[in-house]
Amino acid sequence: MRPLSAEPRYLHPGQRQTLVQPRAGGLRRDPAPSRLAFRLQRLWLTPFVRAFTRIGVPVFVVVLGLGLWLGDEGRRADLIQHYQDAKTAVQNRPEFMVSLLKIEGASPEVDAAIRAMLPVRLPASSFTIDLKDYRTMISRLDAVADVSLVIRPGGMLEAQVTERVPAVLWRTGTGIEMLDANGHRVATLLAREARADLPLIAGEGAEKAVPEALEILAAAGPILPRARGLVRVGARRWDLVLDRNQRILLPEANPVRAVERTLALDAAEDLLDRDFTHLDLRNQDRPTIRLSEHALDALQAAAGQTTKVKAGQ
Repeated sequence: MRPLSAEPRYLHPGQRQTLVQPRAGGLRRDPAPSRLAFRLQRLWLTPFVRAFTRIGVPVFVVVLGLGLWLGDEGRRADLIQHYQDAKTAVQNRPEFMVSLLKIEGASPEVDAAIRAMLPVRLPASSFTIDLKDYRTMISRLDAVADVSLVIRPGGMLEAQVTERVPAVLWRTGTGIEMLDANGHRVATLLAREARADLPLIAGEGAEKAVPEALEILAAAGPILPRARGLVRVGARRWDLVLDRNQRILLPEANPVRAVERTLALDAAEDLLDRDFTHLDLRNQDRPTIRLSEHALDALQAAAGQTTKVKAGQ
């Protein structure tokens, strides 16, 4: 067997001497890569290294350059100013301008209040009007139940307002307040005569029981012309006040049923036409009536005459 280092058999005699000449230093060149080159080639085949070299390194260089460039305060100020100028130029374009505020469904007082709450002076860019905050401010008005805001094409801001409907008047120690059917304040009334069409309630906690008061007043329809209002007693029950200083004391439970029973008695025996001051219905099993002084004197006089007649017999 020929050794691996043997010379080729079929070479020209003149070439054999050239091929067998060793390189400088007495060593031949090894075609295999070095250990370091082999490791570098293997490392380059790793996906993470390839991705980091192609993407990570350029990104790092760019970020480093931007960081060095933005490290100067003057450059940062100029960049911010250019951004603000561009932003303002876009926001102030004619198609984004609001020049008119249209309010529907509001009374003149509420209309004026809504216009006064507008955070900017028109015309103004729609970007400077925070519709959410503006709607919150409008909703805080006592007379407003709901409001919707929308910017229409053509630069018009439209506000659709739903106002609270006054249902009763609540007399307090400081004045008269108008309340809606849920007991929410609507506005302050300067004189009772301004809304004589609304029933009157009074007493501590009356504003919290407005729905029950409206049910009582609805049941007392036949005697409403005589009714002066409802008074809340102890924040737990109602007194129905009539003219001629008459008062019907309603129970804490089922006051509507007590009113209906009173109307039935009045239809059968003309109960409310009698001269009394208080009709106590708190005990449903035994209603009581308190006569006026004049009626009591007349009753006592009639009783005395009857006694004399019996004594004379």
